[in-house]
Amino acid sequence: MSNRTVLALILCFTLPAGAQAQPGAAVQRMVCSEAMGLVKKSGAILLNAGGSALERFVKDRSFCETSEIAELRFVPTRDNPECPVGYRCRELGFNDWDWQ
Repeated sequence: MSNRTVLALILCFTLPAGAQAQPGAAVQRMVCSEAMGLVKKSGAILLNAGGSALERFVKDRSFCETSEIAELRFVPTRDNPECPVGYRCRELGFNDWDWQ
């Protein structure tokens, strides 16, 4: 089991009771402000942004590992085809460095 999977499972079981009903909610069924508000309120949450897998969205870099960056993530919502829902945490790759 990867570290990310373990972290996702921990988040699911440690979110406040009110937030536990929301993880996995389909972002496409929400308006942009609802989706953004859910991420901001939760800090970190698993949502369905399209497809079959859940994605982890965070409100800022403080919810990422120290070796990760926060990358703004745009997803389609009911009222906005490119809603800036929140950030996703990801490791820097070799191609992310400017070697010029």
